[in-house]
Amino acid sequence: MPDKRPTRNAARDVSRESRRWPFSVRGAKAEFRTLATLLLLVALTLTFGIVANEMSAGETRGFDNAILLAMRNHDNHADPLGPEWFEAAVRDVTSLGSTTVIYIIVLGTVGFLVLSRAHAAALLVLVSVSGGAMLMQILKEVFGRVRPDVVSHSVYELTRSFPSGHTTLAAVAYLTLGALVARVQSTRPLKIYVLSVAILLTVLVGVSRVYLGLHWPTDVLAGWCLGAAWALVCWSVAARLQRQGRVERQIE
Repeated sequence: MPDKRPTRNAARDVSRESRRWPFSVRGAKAEFRTLATLLLLVALTLTFGIVANEMSAGETRGFDNAILLAMRNHDNHADPLGPEWFEAAVRDVTSLGSTTVIYIIVLGTVGFLVLSRAHAAALLVLVSVSGGAMLMQILKEVFGRVRPDVVSHSVYELTRSFPSGHTTLAAVAYLTLGALVARVQSTRPLKIYVLSVAILLTVLVGVSRVYLGLHWPTDVLAGWCLGAAWALVCWSVAARLQRQGRVERQIE
């Protein structure tokens, strides 16, 4: 009676290979990664454009008011929900997206990279964050949106409202630095942890801006989209330059 085991093993190998087929061709992973990056960039840019268009047309006012007021005492719109210590903690969190704090962190990172002889990576980080800050400031002047007037502000601000500067800077800086740190980690759990912390900081800064009455919710949504899109562009440029050997692959 013929032995069926080779046939079964061959069928199992074919089945396993078929499951891996999309990535079995040389370069398929890189192409898939490029396509996924492009699609995400398009989605973020499109979302920003839709929010900006709706905001300019005045269509987001009801949504913005509802979110802002939901975070306030119904009897006193000057009072955010929660005890005083919580409001103080949120003010601490929102400072993580301020220009001063961001540039302290960025310059500290740049100094570390320079001392590590990763000069190209240091320049890339500095240009990425500075470029994102400039783009955000230009858009603020273009849209010229005033800050929320339905609640009092817990912190005094001078600049325009759309998009949220703190949120945009937090997304640009923390996501860019998070990607930089994640790239030199040896295990997937460490990479996921680093990127999760970067995303969490970005989300917390954005939510804090709405809670304190400093921004409309759509300002923050636009800031998340803009900052993440800019960080994604910087990641892609960094990866391309690394493949070309023009940016250090690893920081010792």
